Amino acid sequence: MMQKTTISFKSWRVLFSVILVLVLFITGCGGRSGGPGGGALSNPPENESVNNGGGAGDKVVIDFWAQKFEDTTDAWFKKWVGEFNKSQSEVEVKLTIVPADVWDQKMKAAQAAGKAPDIRTINYGNVANAANTGQLMALNDLMDSAAFDDLYDNMKDFVAVNGQYYAYPKLVEPSAVMFYRKDMFEAAGLDPNQPPTTWTELLETAQKLTKKGVFGLSIAQTAPDLGWSSWGLQYNAAGHLAVTEDWSKADVNNEGYKALLDFYQKAYQSGVMPKQALAGYADIKPFGEGKIAIQICGSWAIGQLRNTYKDMVGKVGIAPMASMDGDLTKPTATLGGWSLAVDGKSKHPQESADFISYLLAGDPNIMIDFFKTSQFSKFSPRKSVDEAMKSDPDASKDAWRSLVSEQIIPYSQAEPIYPWDISFALATSIESAMKGTSVDKALEKAEKDINDFITKNKLAGTNPKN
Repeated sequence: MMQKTTISFKSWRVLFSVILVLVLFITGCGGRSGGPGGGALSNPPENESVNNGGGAGDKVVIDFWAQKFEDTTDAWFKKWVGEFNKSQSEVEVKLTIVPADVWDQKMKAAQAAGKAPDIRTINYGNVANAANTGQLMALNDLMDSAAFDDLYDNMKDFVAVNGQYYAYPKLVEPSAVMFYRKDMFEAAGLDPNQPPTTWTELLETAQKLTKKGVFGLSIAQTAPDLGWSSWGLQYNAAGHLAVTEDWSKADVNNEGYKALLDFYQKAYQSGVMPKQALAGYADIKPFGEGKIAIQICGSWAIGQLRNTYKDMVGKVGIAPMASMDGDLTKPTATLGGWSLAVDGKSKHPQESADFISYLLAGDPNIMIDFFKTSQFSKFSPRKSVDEAMKSDPDASKDAWRSLVSEQIIPYSQAEPIYPWDISFALATSIESAMKGTSVDKALEKAEKDINDFITKNKLAGTNPKN
């Protein structure tokens, strides 16, 4: 029954289309573009396209899919796609905002149908694997080499595979920043200008700040949060992540990882942390509500504080997350973030790369406009943008932006690209140790679980960057 109905509907639609074309021809009406009212869609619903410039005519049309982020980010994309289109006579970019929860499904369907967008947003953790499977096109011959020279050295590798660049970075967000209440420090007899720099000092300080109704410290404490938020501290303690470079075996049963689990165990068992997380690691709410004296969170919390807890901002200090031995030039955070890439089968690779050059690698003021919309809670991978911010009235006066960009980002590492299962296996062992399992036993289980996963999935030797 459903099949007959569908065929009948298609036939009716074809007939209607023919009649409509004849009517337009007879009356001399031209086509129209944009929304139902005939104009360009100025505020399209999610998952609909906007070209900010009417019909394309003979122009080369570039499809650009952006995953939905904050409303301010969506508005920024729409604004600058519109500005680009106004400047072009032969190329037009059509932007589609795609909700995150349907992104994978929609992208896979488009790729299977040979209709993948020319340009897409992609996070750093997915670039290498997407490049290795032919989903992305190398940009070396499509963009000026000066654009890549403009990237900070520790960020070039985020988008590179075997000497080729497969995406261009838009932003970075450090996963770990120390937020602390200066007024609570003073009340406890602590110097608010001297936040702790070692793990031992952090635990001692948190103990002094813990009192009725206030916990001294909040840091990730459940496996889903520990899986990604601990990457920077893994680098700090062990100098590497949980598997060998060739992904052939686990590399966690060592002194560095023992120190890491010992830190988390002491933090939890000492009582300076709540026994049940008051919120997820990514949420600054407990700190904003005055329930936490020191919270370790990502840089995005800057925007959360400034937007939601404006009255508290003057009482807040920020600093790099404490290092195991106090050396703050060692990594304590990883850098997550997003980039733009050209589809491996794009019919218009040069025009697509030209748009990426315009938006992300061109006039620094375009990106400064973006960072302002984020309340300077996200940071630039480009040297020239940071240099230009020194002359910008808002950016140059932002002490938090300066601290993160100068004292945290230069020493941070890229997120791992191996499967999440590995990170989760280690995270489960950290949570287990926090709740009382011995560090040695927790690491033995993590080692076994990771090695079993590697064997089962034939992961050894498959690192696309090795």
